[in-house]
Amino acid sequence: MEAYLLDWLNLLLRWLHVITGVAWIGASFYFIWLDNHLEAPRDPADDAKGVGGEVWSVHGGGFYHAQKYKLAPPQLPERLHWFKWEAYTTWLSGMFLTALLYWYGAEVYLIDRAVADFSAPEAVAIAIAFIVGGWIVYDLLCKSPLARDTRVFGVILLLLTAALAWGLCELFSGRGAYLHFGAVLGTIMVANVFFVIIPGQKRMVAAAERGEAPDPIHGERGKQRSVHNTYFTLPVLFVMTSNHFAMAYGHEYNWLILIAISLAGALIRIYFVARHKGKASLLPVVFAVAILIAVAVAIAPRPQAAGAGEVSFSQVRNVMNARCTSCHSDAPVHPAFPVAPLGIVFDSQEQIVNEAERIYQQTVVTRVMPIGNLTSMTEEERQIIATWYQGLQRD
Repeated sequence: MEAYLLDWLNLLLRWLHVITGVAWIGASFYFIWLDNHLEAPRDPADDAKGVGGEVWSVHGGGFYHAQKYKLAPPQLPERLHWFKWEAYTTWLSGMFLTALLYWYGAEVYLIDRAVADFSAPEAVAIAIAFIVGGWIVYDLLCKSPLARDTRVFGVILLLLTAALAWGLCELFSGRGAYLHFGAVLGTIMVANVFFVIIPGQKRMVAAAERGEAPDPIHGERGKQRSVHNTYFTLPVLFVMTSNHFAMAYGHEYNWLILIAISLAGALIRIYFVARHKGKASLLPVVFAVAILIAVAVAIAPRPQAAGAGEVSFSQVRNVMNARCTSCHSDAPVHPAFPVAPLGIVFDSQEQIVNEAERIYQQTVVTRVMPIGNLTSMTEEERQIIATWYQGLQRD
């Protein structure tokens, strides 16, 4: 019953995380678009009252006229909309989900003893240290003179995120490393909102309410962090879906794949931001596509060396019973899985043969199964599966 209830909690948290993430990213993308489409006000009266830019749009059967003030309007409206809860609820739901799956279930999803032999408390402590430390390092860099040159700062961020990806993949399972890479970036994004953007906006509102001109530094800092957030978005979205793709997180060079795909995502976002400004060059997209093609070619499955001799199905069945059916069965005995993951079961010969290619890919090519190698599948057993599968291909 405990595992069943945890499954329901997982489902609801994941659903909430996606809903709030869509709301946050949608708002973020919209305001980046809006900021980059502003035109000088045509009405001299608007210019006189401090309007810095405006844009007309049509959507859903109505016309909209948005204006942005250089600092603040002469008089604030009674009702002012804030965009913050989308960010907070996305992060909170994501962290609860991380705690449920990767920290409470550290032995299954976070720890891979072939990578590093941690206890669950040690692994969780290191994961939290990465999340907190990532924000501290990033925030200090943003406050340093290095942040004044956007290109230099961009290169530094690229190098630090590359180091982050490598370090996580050297400590955790591939799946856990990818997830925590996204958790570090997501924490930076929400911390930007909580510690910089919203407090700066509150100071600007307070100054306007006192009849004073707001300090423009708050707007400048908020804009800096908002731009960083938009470039982090596509890498984080990739990580959110990466647990479905063992070909990436299960690869020997999973850290390099993570860096490459994250860079491609950032380049694509760079293109769209430039396109909003009317200064679009296709070079970022060309580079992004080239990176993705290079990754796809580099990690394409290679033919495995044929095993010596013949392998009987009974040998394969013994391996499956010893290493796989504790989870992949109509009646799983592993406490973490009340039902077979993805509904895949290996109780009969027909079921095993029907899933032969998946079994081969997961246990021999990517080697991500058994998950965390919890059941201690040996190299000899992986070779039995490889030889059996290759025999099926020849028949």
